[in-house]
Amino acid sequence: MRIWLATLLLFLAPALQAATFRGMVTHVTDGDTLWVRPASGGAPIEIRLVDLDAPEGCQSYGIDAKTALRARLLREPVLVRTQGLDDYRRQLARVEHRRADVGAWMVRQGHAWSTSFKGKPGPYAKLEAQARKERKGLWSLPGALDPRTFRKRFGRCQ
Repeated sequence: MRIWLATLLLFLAPALQAATFRGMVTHVTDGDTLWVRPASGGAPIEIRLVDLDAPEGCQSYGIDAKTALRARLLREPVLVRTQGLDDYRRQLARVEHRRADVGAWMVRQGHAWSTSFKGKPGPYAKLEAQARKERKGLWSLPGALDPRTFRKRFGRCQ
């Protein structure tokens, strides 16, 4: 019985972590992390936007990315679709504001990179290519360094 129950819980774990809810953005930490207070009540939940990576706060264009996300979402209602937790226990999620995908907007405006997985382009790769071509946001700067490479070279911002 215990093995069966453990197997069932293991199978259901991703589904238990996935949720869709409406809420209000209460804080923006950086260009890809924000806090949302559920409309149903309770404490704000830390959300990490999925499929993109914004510059670190101490990195070139990091403050600009945070400012852009903050200007668009702070104290605004959003729809959150979670997809589980990251290594820092943040909810990974797609966030919609006024029926628009916030991650897509961040990448298209040149505020973040589209992430890839095992060499395959992410869902925002075409939007990143457009932003690069138009030299939008961080693509207007020479030598833009993706956050993953930045963290490997210099570590996380303190």
